[in-house]
Amino acid sequence: MSNNSEHEPLHPDVEDWVRLETRRQFLRRGGNVLGMAALSSLGLGADALAAAPAGTRGALPKLDFAPKAKHVIYLHMVGGPPQMDLFDHKPKMQEFFDKDLPASIRNGQRLTTMSSGQARFPVAPSIYKFAQHGKSGMWVSELLPHTAKMVDDLCFIRSMQTDAINHEPAITYMQTGNQITGRPCIGSWLSYGLGSLNNDLPTFAVLVATPSNTEQVQAISARLWSSGYLPGEHAGVTFRAKGDPILYINNPPGVPASVRRKTLDGLRALNQMNYETVGDDETHTRIRQYELAFRMQSSVPDLSEVTKEPESTYALYGEDARKPGTFAYTALMARRMVERGVRFVQVYLNNWDTHSNVAGRLPSQCKDIDQACYGLIQDLKSRGLLDDTLVIWGGEFGRTIYSQGGLTKDNYGRDHHPRCFTMWMAGGGSNAGTVYGETDDFSYNIVKDAVPVPDFHATVLRLLGINHERFTFRYQGLDQRLTGVVPASVVKGLMG
Repeated sequence: MSNNSEHEPLHPDVEDWVRLETRRQFLRRGGNVLGMAALSSLGLGADALAAAPAGTRGALPKLDFAPKAKHVIYLHMVGGPPQMDLFDHKPKMQEFFDKDLPASIRNGQRLTTMSSGQARFPVAPSIYKFAQHGKSGMWVSELLPHTAKMVDDLCFIRSMQTDAINHEPAITYMQTGNQITGRPCIGSWLSYGLGSLNNDLPTFAVLVATPSNTEQVQAISARLWSSGYLPGEHAGVTFRAKGDPILYINNPPGVPASVRRKTLDGLRALNQMNYETVGDDETHTRIRQYELAFRMQSSVPDLSEVTKEPESTYALYGEDARKPGTFAYTALMARRMVERGVRFVQVYLNNWDTHSNVAGRLPSQCKDIDQACYGLIQDLKSRGLLDDTLVIWGGEFGRTIYSQGGLTKDNYGRDHHPRCFTMWMAGGGSNAGTVYGETDDFSYNIVKDAVPVPDFHATVLRLLGINHERFTFRYQGLDQRLTGVVPASVVKGLMG
């Protein structure tokens, strides 16, 4: 290369990097530009990505509709809670104890490999008592006495329906709108489309609670809170339940904040040079995440200092809220996050996969969540946060009315069931005090108002002011959507 060149030449290694950039990398960068253009057409462009002042609860960007919700707290019950033992009361099943599930009810529907080899499918009525509560007359199991007190705050969906029958694709479908991993989850979509309400905390936070019973937990991983093909900065930030809330966020021993700031300034300059030369989106993500991590050094300790909560908080959520790692603790943390402007809080609680020993496991699962969920809803309501915070509770599918394995009068197991299951929502413009959808006497098939997963996602987006059909991101030549390519509809009966 000649020194008489008008411009200083690039380093040979960088020149090679630019020259050898693959077609896929180039098109991906172009796709991000197209995706930003698509967001701009929605009114969700640069304004949405610009953070509000630190610590504020700023206004939403311009949206398709007037939003009912600003925040989401999604409580995912990993494994699939048995709807007929909790919310979908089926008294007629007492007459069918240990009788075979009629072929006309099953109607040739597929089974998992865990029960497909059974010689028969004996009906297992719930061993738990039910009673009606609230103005809606919602049936609730005796296992959930606190939930029963707040049914008029909740919108129950008894007719959820999914296409997936095994955990990994079912959880992935519920969280990303697709059974195949690698897509952005709903929290990442909302981070990308709506932006931050607090400069000093993540837009999308993830908490994984530890159940008191760990008899059969499912594997969950960061794939569930990945940003997929969206820019990496929109992935969920995991807060640990024990120890340091976020790994490596604190300065090493002997390194003061001033030295860390100087180090980050140097890294930022190098990364910015690299980004301007190559245009790699991940480099831009790295710049943003380093800066957020530095700001979080002061914001996270205040967020996680739950010991400053008054005694009335623990009376509301239960004593388990004092113990890091419990579901009650994560519920309290979720409120503290929303209070400080976190846009989307995802909480996972494992061990709902009751293939056997329902009597031994379900009571402890319900005890983990019952008072904590009640405390969260009442706490949000008392602070004026419930109106603009959508709380979602539910699993990835339901359970079968027939028993997997041995059946006695006192105990049974239940296999996976995608055809119908129950979820609930609260706040954020949801239709409080209502029960939507119906199932047959066996809680096996939906007989009224089915809610497929894409319709549920479309409704959640609508409550946040977003038209799911226009909220797209260009990737691999397609305008990708959370709700996918199959037509989806907003369920108006779920909205207040």
